Amino acid sequence: MKKIKQPGENFSLKTRKTEDPRVMQWINAQTNLMDSLRYLIENEIARNGVRNLQTVIPAERTLLQGSLPQQPAELPSAAPDAQQEPDLPPDEELDEEDIEAWI
Repeated sequence: MKKIKQPGENFSLKTRKTEDPRVMQWINAQTNLMDSLRYLIENEIARNGVRNLQTVIPAERTLLQGSLPQQPAELPSAAPDAQQEPDLPPDEELDEEDIEAWI
């Protein structure tokens, strides 16, 4: 049986060796990856509630295959004040216990 995750616990995320370069570009563009993932999760919950996405997404996705990167003109416009970098919480620090759990 799958272990239930508790607040404050770590979980691992591994990319595929064949990951789309744009996925890697997105990951590497984040200044706080965990906060960015939290934001995406919060949006999914707000739109669709808590659900297992594996029941609704295809195992093989072609969403990024053959598509052109989004042009800056297509991006939503931000308010003039939004040009500043937002204050983000620092990346969560790892301690020895976290590292030992991964080994």
